[in-house]
Amino acid sequence: MVTLPVVLLSGLSGCASSSGPAPVTTLELRENPYRERNRGSLAAKQYVVQRGDTLYSIAFRAGLDVRTLASRNNISSPYIIYPGQILQLTAAGATQVASKASRPATKTASAVPAKPATPVQTGRATDKSNQAKSNSSAKPAKPVASSNQTRYVQTQPVKNSKKTADNTSVGNKVQWRWPVKGKIVSRFSTLEHGNKGVDIAGQEGSRINAAADGLVVYAGSALRGYGNLIIIKHNDDYLSAYAHNKRILVAERQQVKMGQQIAEMGSTDATDSRLHFEIRFRGKSVDPLRYLP
Repeated sequence: MVTLPVVLLSGLSGCASSSGPAPVTTLELRENPYRERNRGSLAAKQYVVQRGDTLYSIAFRAGLDVRTLASRNNISSPYIIYPGQILQLTAAGATQVASKASRPATKTASAVPAKPATPVQTGRATDKSNQAKSNSSAKPAKPVASSNQTRYVQTQPVKNSKKTADNTSVGNKVQWRWPVKGKIVSRFSTLEHGNKGVDIAGQEGSRINAAADGLVVYAGSALRGYGNLIIIKHNDDYLSAYAHNKRILVAERQQVKMGQQIAEMGSTDATDSRLHFEIRFRGKSVDPLRYLP
């Protein structure tokens, strides 16, 4: 009679221990599936080339334009690198040289106008007296307003020209189309650990197409969190990336056409079957929905 409660209590304790809470890392991955992927990005000053790396894949992870990375390391096209090679990811050395060179110029510039301080002050005083005389007639009010309007007109076209260069003139050089049909399950985010592209759900083995004409500059699985990944260069400014593929159907340095099948949809380094699609403009992630029709 005494052993029965003991047996029941031991059985209950065994059930309780077998259903413990999920690991914190698992919960974090479910809440933010892109945290692990973005941990694979490069934020160091240097990087040692590993087997399977290309300069494009390293620039992709570092968020750099491949031309910038190549110039920092004196690498010319076709950007051949070797395992064990050390690449400089930042321009810290060039910044230090520029800062040292700028200090003497600042000193000489400040030393020259030291003596003519008095003439400058008299000139300002003369300007004030002239302004006082002109203000008495109350006529120069219109030129002041027109000068303000002129400044406003000069700054306004500059902003428009930047938008045009970024979104229209450059963007029109690439004709985009959707790489796959399906439901968007995750959109672009500017957060630190947010999604750097869009995720499109679909069936495993579905056709993945090139979003535009271009050259395959990476095809492999060396980038952490992306699974089987393809990176296509479309011109000097734009790249597109296709991640989590089940099977890659193209090779590096292969020319592809818009709409050509390049992979089969899969779930490598993902929780389910999907395509993670990115567009990079000069190394920086942009919202693909701004470019896709």
